[in-house]
Amino acid sequence: MRLCFLVEEHYRHDGMPNEVIGQLSAWGHQVDVVRPGGSLLRMTEAVRAGTHDAWVLKTVSGGPGLTLLEAAAATGTTTVNDARSIRGVRDKALAAAIGRARGLPLPPTYAAARPELLREIPEAEYPLVVKPADGSSGRAVHLVSSPERLESLLPVLAGEGLLIAQPYVPNSGTDIKVYGVGGELFATERCSPLNPDPSVRERRVPLSAEVAAIAEQVGAVYGLDLYGVDVLLGPDGPVVVDVNDFPSFRQVPDAAARVARAVLELARTGGSAPPPAAPAPPYVLPVSIPAQMSARAGDGA
Repeated sequence: MRLCFLVEEHYRHDGMPNEVIGQLSAWGHQVDVVRPGGSLLRMTEAVRAGTHDAWVLKTVSGGPGLTLLEAAAATGTTTVNDARSIRGVRDKALAAAIGRARGLPLPPTYAAARPELLREIPEAEYPLVVKPADGSSGRAVHLVSSPERLESLLPVLAGEGLLIAQPYVPNSGTDIKVYGVGGELFATERCSPLNPDPSVRERRVPLSAEVAAIAEQVGAVYGLDLYGVDVLLGPDGPVVVDVNDFPSFRQVPDAAARVARAVLELARTGGSAPPPAAPAPPYVLPVSIPAQMSARAGDGA
């Protein structure tokens, strides 16, 4: 097979996806690597129908690779993951709306184009977790204990673009990361970005039936084949706090070979279809709009 991997500069020397690329090459497949963040792209010629069996994206949120992947998808080329599915989870505000509408246990989510709009969130919702809607790898995640603390953070949040805010879910300080690859699920435990502890290393843990069912539902809801799910075990049960496409797959046994086999299978079969349209949502996503029009979700996670 001939495959094209889009690798952003952030992952240029990262084991994932380079080990996968090496494994596929060792098996005799031709792998072309494009670094969209470090190359001048002639978009009218960069993507040609039929030149590759599949395109695979490993990128940071907001990176240019997704645009190129979407261009490949527009020619009918198989993409891993489905380009529309990636877009659906890269925007965390959109992901929250989709997930809540489809019954996933996500916390109520506010969105604000400017940080000062977060002032409109009722004090009863504090403490809050505030982060960029296009953030990744724990970047710029803040635990905001009070409206006063929010005021002090406004200059820090300026320039981050669209922000989301969610009520903090009390937890032990660790979260469960579930990796989905080739139809299998693997769970690890690690420190939450809000509780960094360099002495605590990510480790494999047993996957409970309840969390496994949620992780499977995440793949179906967002139409993802290779993905990661961050789950907090809160006082009212598991809560999904983040979903990402093509994660690191740390602690997954034989990760490079498993991911390589999954990529080949998706290339052969054409990949998963994008997620179906959601029915009328049972929840309203709270959004930061003028106070007289603001809406709140009917319940909490």
